Amino acid sequence: MLQRIDHVGYAVENLEEAIRYHQRLYGAEVVHRERMEPDGVAEALLAIGDSFIQLLEPTRDDSPVARFLERNGGPGVHHVGYGVADVSATLTRLKEQGVRVVDDHPRPGSRGCTVAFLHPKGAMGVLVELVEDPSLADAATAPG
Repeated sequence: MLQRIDHVGYAVENLEEAIRYHQRLYGAEVVHRERMEPDGVAEALLAIGDSFIQLLEPTRDDSPVARFLERNGGPGVHHVGYGVADVSATLTRLKEQGVRVVDDHPRPGSRGCTVAFLHPKGAMGVLVELVEDPSLADAATAPG
């Protein structure tokens, strides 16, 4: 099932400003950057200790993050990402239990991860991202 909190995702209007803010106030370190054109976002993953924050800036007006910013009246917590060993099996089990989903099937996410989202109406008001990170699976099975 769930293994860890992978990250907290923030919707931001200006990625560079948000990065500087988190670096200045919290000592965050940028560990990954990527543009996810299918989702219409530019992202930065920041490490704070052994925790991660994902900053998401919309690159299109019709992206889900742009709609969130409009509905929310500005930046804010967008989603919580939970790490799982097998996103497909976890998604199937949750759907069988009646959980409402955004993604019927896992899809490619950032950092080479496989992801699927649960609808806030099926997850106590929180948009939940299930994250299968292949780099963690490799580390867990590496010898010695």
